[in-house]
Amino acid sequence: MRKPLAILFSAVLATCWAGSAAARGGHYTFDGGTPVEQRQVEAALDTSSFDWGLVPSEITIHIAPRTDTRAAPGEIWLDAGLVDAGTFAWGLIQHEYAHQVDFFLLDASARAALASALGAPAWCYEVQGLRHQQYGCERFASSLAWAYWPSRDNCLRPIAKADEAGSMRPARFRALLARLLTPA
Repeated sequence: MRKPLAILFSAVLATCWAGSAAARGGHYTFDGGTPVEQRQVEAALDTSSFDWGLVPSEITIHIAPRTDTRAAPGEIWLDAGLVDAGTFAWGLIQHEYAHQVDFFLLDASARAALASALGAPAWCYEVQGLRHQQYGCERFASSLAWAYWPSRDNCLRPIAKADEAGSMRPARFRALLARLLTPA
């Protein structure tokens, strides 16, 4: 009699937590997306060597067709068509979660240090008229995605120094970020 109750209890607990993930892959819940799309997001975050669990807040990841892929504090929106592209989307999924690192873990001095190291004239849209790849927040997000998953499969793999993730070598970026995220 105890074994069936234990199995039932385990099944109930698994159902309660089915929409969230934690640990190295981060703390997030899904709003939308098919089970296959949700697994793609999990795989994208798990393949990175970055500890997404450092982000102290739970992030809501919205997956829907024909939505702009973007991030705001505590939220990420992913176009379902992008997620359906499989491994191709992983770098972009990591890029959007990297914005959560910016929102929750970086302060003004860290952003200034990163903007300088990444060769960005402005951090994030406070100066109008720059191209996407010129903003420090975008260079940071792409560099994080590339530095912690430097794979030929990563769509953010830089071809030239001017590319969004091309201004710093991965090892140098990882060292700088580790220094900036380590409490004094």
